[in-house]
Amino acid sequence: MRKGLHNGAKDAFSVLVSSPILIDSHCHIVFRNFDDDLDEVAARWRQAGVASLLHACVEPAEIPAIRALADRFPELRYSVGVHPLDTQHWNPQTQSLLRDAALEDPRVVAIGELGLDLYRDSNLEQQLAVLRPQLDLATELDLPVIIHCRDAFDPMTLELRQRQKEGRCPRGVMHCWGGTTEDMEVCLDLGLYISFSGTVTFPKAEAIHACAREVPQNRFLVETDCPFLAPVPRRGKRNEPAYVEAVASRVAELRGESLALVASSSTANARRLFSLP
Repeated sequence: MRKGLHNGAKDAFSVLVSSPILIDSHCHIVFRNFDDDLDEVAARWRQAGVASLLHACVEPAEIPAIRALADRFPELRYSVGVHPLDTQHWNPQTQSLLRDAALEDPRVVAIGELGLDLYRDSNLEQQLAVLRPQLDLATELDLPVIIHCRDAFDPMTLELRQRQKEGRCPRGVMHCWGGTTEDMEVCLDLGLYISFSGTVTFPKAEAIHACAREVPQNRFLVETDCPFLAPVPRRGKRNEPAYVEAVASRVAELRGESLALVASSSTANARRLFSLP
């Protein structure tokens, strides 16, 4: 337990020592639909054994508010970056802004959420123009990347493979995994981790189920991506960090392992990748 935790975090310690320790490796609690009950949400994630959270950033204007959340909740760490669907927020000063934000606060442990998304947009060249300087920044600062990749696996992995050949491919995670086992092997060969979200609990998500069964013990994370993608049986409702327990439970079921083992493995993996306390 880190020094300086406020009373709420200290009070949760008695719960955490008797529960599987979990890390929600990707969440967005800065969104307005958490404004009215965030203290209750925090009480629930602590009750569920969630000891750390990694808050993903989608565009620079979020950074001050996410930093304030890290002040409020000592178990929170965060990333800085620009989402592929937010390319309008990139300008010539953005890379420097992200660099300064990362260097100013040791609680910044990743660059992202960055990547490519050709499901909701078709501006591949514009997305690549925003992706590439962020990958460069991650390499410069020796920080991992949080990758969003939707309907863009080939161009995303082409970019990473070229960088791997040149010795400048950052470590990182494919967040909210939705690919096949063949795709997963490509990502593992690139040195990436695979993160499972609430989609792993969906009954028809057979490809994701197969990946959860086959992913190496030391290369997977669990996440909520809240407020999106609430797991079964809360599908369609607002997601929150406490529900990462349902994600871990389903991964454990698919792997034929105990929740305690999946929790300890995913927690160790997240701590290793993001240098979490």
